[in-house]
Amino acid sequence: MSSTHLSLVLHTYRVLSRLATPLAPVLLARRLKRGKEVSDRLGERYGRSKLERPPGALVWLHGASVGELVSALPLIERIAAQGVNILVTSGTVTSAEMAGRRLPPGVIHQFVPLDAPLYMRRFLDRWRPDLALLVESDLWPNMVIETSQRGVPMILINGRMSEASFNRWQRLPRTIFNLLRRFDLCLAGTPTDALRLTELGAPRVVTTGNLKLDVPAPPADAAKLQALGDAIGNRPLIAAASTHPGEDAPMIEAHLRLRGNFPGLLTLIAPRHPERGEEIMNLAREAGLSAAQRSLGEPLTATTEIYVADTMGELGLIYRLAEAVFVGGSLVEHGGQNPIEPAKLGAAILHGPHVWNFADIYDALDGAHGAEHVEDANHLTAAFAALLASDETRKSVTTAARRTVDALGGALARTLQSLDPYLMHLMLRGRGDHA
Repeated sequence: MSSTHLSLVLHTYRVLSRLATPLAPVLLARRLKRGKEVSDRLGERYGRSKLERPPGALVWLHGASVGELVSALPLIERIAAQGVNILVTSGTVTSAEMAGRRLPPGVIHQFVPLDAPLYMRRFLDRWRPDLALLVESDLWPNMVIETSQRGVPMILINGRMSEASFNRWQRLPRTIFNLLRRFDLCLAGTPTDALRLTELGAPRVVTTGNLKLDVPAPPADAAKLQALGDAIGNRPLIAAASTHPGEDAPMIEAHLRLRGNFPGLLTLIAPRHPERGEEIMNLAREAGLSAAQRSLGEPLTATTEIYVADTMGELGLIYRLAEAVFVGGSLVEHGGQNPIEPAKLGAAILHGPHVWNFADIYDALDGAHGAEHVEDANHLTAAFAALLASDETRKSVTTAARRTVDALGGALARTLQSLDPYLMHLMLRGRGDHA
């Protein structure tokens, strides 16, 4: 499809992104200074690579950040097990670190290029993918357009379309139609997502379910789990996971109110962005509480009241140890973080009202009494108190949560079934011309 058929918005975006290309080094230098890039991999942002393309068929899977890549890990493992080469791209430093730890052997990771025509063309020239899988992706126009112009089949995996995004796109109908019609297939997370994608112009949509429901529980280093468990001992423990600014203070307030009734209470706070660790430490100190910061190696002692777990990849530890967990991004208008992992690991879940990122899952959990909706520090305090006070109540909640998540599973099998014709075609062809 030529650029003459693009909507005015897409045509303008293409022109502006070409004109802005000389500014890319300035942008990347600023991101590097803020710790948002890796210095020896900046070339990947320009579509360059130090690695060679492997011979044979190549599937390119893109997930913007950690959440998307984690949800796609079982899918990546299944495809790799069929002997197909896989290139995984993502856009954040934390996702690159996770990829280094958890991608199967032989799977290549690269940072996705900046969304400029020159860089995307260079990337596609280098890697020549035979199939592109975009996971839950924001639709970067140049990525979508340049890939489709190569004739590479594109499939949206775990497709989501929030109400807010749907309303925004309805104001730009030609633009979203022009992007979605380039996809061979859109695999939607929910029937609502499927309906919205169809109404916006996706030509072929199948509801496969949310891959995040089929992801194994996050791992935990056995030695770290033992050490942290020993440090906590028999103290009552509550936690807040993946908090955003505005959610740490209510947790600290809840701790202050609860500690009189639950002697030895320990509150563990894991911010969504680890660089906020010092900010949370200051809040604890201002409240007159003894606090320790995990990233600095400060010890968790018997007198520690607030433990700030400002590290990456350790939520598996927290969910295995905490009796009750507030899942962040939900008291503030962020859309909520993933409740599936604590549900699988037996932590009773509390969450705020703003959970549109996982609306169907939270609705199911709340309806089954496998999670509780809280509005503020008062409600948060009362809910934690009820869970700490009764083992029976807590067990009822965690059992309901685990059953709900198990019942909602199956997305991985349905996704693989939908991808099977494409993967079989690649394997049968052999793509000897890429050797």
